[in-house]
Amino acid sequence: MSRPIQRINPPQLFDSTANHHSQGSVVEAGKLAFFSGQVAWSPSCPSAPSSLAEQARMVTANLQVCLDSVGATRDDIAMARIYVVDLTPERLGEAFPALGEFFGSSLPSLTGIGVQALAGPDLQIEIEMVVRVPS
Repeated sequence: MSRPIQRINPPQLFDSTANHHSQGSVVEAGKLAFFSGQVAWSPSCPSAPSSLAEQARMVTANLQVCLDSVGATRDDIAMARIYVVDLTPERLGEAFPALGEFFGSSLPSLTGIGVQALAGPDLQIEIEMVVRVPS
């Protein structure tokens, strides 16, 4: 059995746990999975929903499929990067309910990045992640 990922939150840094992430993650040596950025596309939905909130829900569902494919849970996410087109606090607020529900108490290291565009003109959010694969 893999040891839990150690979450690092130095008191000299802001408390990120209210935003469902940690400042750092320490992973014991072992197998890692690197998942490409997931977007709001699926075989049954080749074009993205129009709202950022709906896209965030679809992206987190795709992330769950990725975790399931390697037998991992949300607690096994070491790092996630979230790319949002035209990132503002208001737009982040639209995506945050789905993101908060997905990351919950797992508290992975997390980076949010504002971008001008993504791979498709209808895409507003993309999330990539590094996951410890349980032994």
